[in-house]
Amino acid sequence: MSTAESTAETATAETATAETATAETATAERATAETAGTLGSAVGTTGAETQEERRTPGLVPVAESMRTTERRPPEPSASAPAPVAGRAWAFWRLLGSELGLTFRRPRNLMMLAVLGVVPIVIGVALRLVASEEGMGGLVQDVVGNSLMLTFVSFSFLVLLLMPVAVSVVAGDSIAGEAGAGTLRYLLAAPAGRTRLLLVKYLNAVVFAYAVTAVVALTALVTGLILFPAGSVTLLSGSTISMADGLLRILIAVGYVGAGMAALAAVAVALSTFTEVSIGAIAATMVLVIVCQVLRAIPELGSITPYLLPSKFTNFDAVLRSPIDFGSLRDGLLAFGAYIVLFGSIAWARFSGKDITS
Repeated sequence: MSTAESTAETATAETATAETATAETATAERATAETAGTLGSAVGTTGAETQEERRTPGLVPVAESMRTTERRPPEPSASAPAPVAGRAWAFWRLLGSELGLTFRRPRNLMMLAVLGVVPIVIGVALRLVASEEGMGGLVQDVVGNSLMLTFVSFSFLVLLLMPVAVSVVAGDSIAGEAGAGTLRYLLAAPAGRTRLLLVKYLNAVVFAYAVTAVVALTALVTGLILFPAGSVTLLSGSTISMADGLLRILIAVGYVGAGMAALAAVAVALSTFTEVSIGAIAATMVLVIVCQVLRAIPELGSITPYLLPSKFTNFDAVLRSPIDFGSLRDGLLAFGAYIVLFGSIAWARFSGKDITS
């Protein structure tokens, strides 16, 4: 009996132990399930929060931004010449605007019209005088060929009327803007003082060549109407064809225009020293007249080659056979020296000038 009882007790103990282990295993499994549920809920909450952050305007997670950047292909960098092309386009646009204003002003158009009328008056006067007997020299040269009227018109106009017209436009370039109170507004735009000064000078140069072209074309047309066309007799006595004569007129136009461009540099430089345009215009004309007076004094012949107006009449080098290119070269070098000198003065003054108007 004792053995049977002990066996029963042992079986009972083993059963209790198994039940306890089973309970502990079930408890552990529930705890694991609860932990997994808690982690899943946390993950779900994080995902919901992430979605909420993505839906919030203006809030972009860093990870998403980095992933977006990685997904996008790298954009090609802008080429270096683009800003240069933009600046060049702005420069030409500013120059075009300035030319439009210059050639739309009634004052400038009136000056061009007056300069165009003068060759007509000269041609008609020479035509009337040519009817009298015994006329020779200049009258005979013009009456003998229509192309000579162009050179005669240059001789009359290049020393006074053409410089007046160029001085008005060039002298008004900077001083006119300052006097009108628009200069500081021009500089407020990203134009730059150097670029603005260059635009103003190029505008005056274009007008100078327009003045020269108007005189030449009007004289040429008037000459063809009033006088016979054909071969041209030069100052040296030789004769050239009409085509060669037209080519020499073109060379003379280029030379005279360069002289007027040099005078424009003087006027622009003087324009940077004042806010009254009439002051710059008058100062330029006074310089021209003083140079003309100094040329007429024989004792001052040593300084005559250095005076700007003394080179204006060198265009008559095209009336020699062959063309006196040495005289044209000396004149062009003098014009270039004046442009560099007074252009530097204008830049030095304008770049450091205190703009108050």
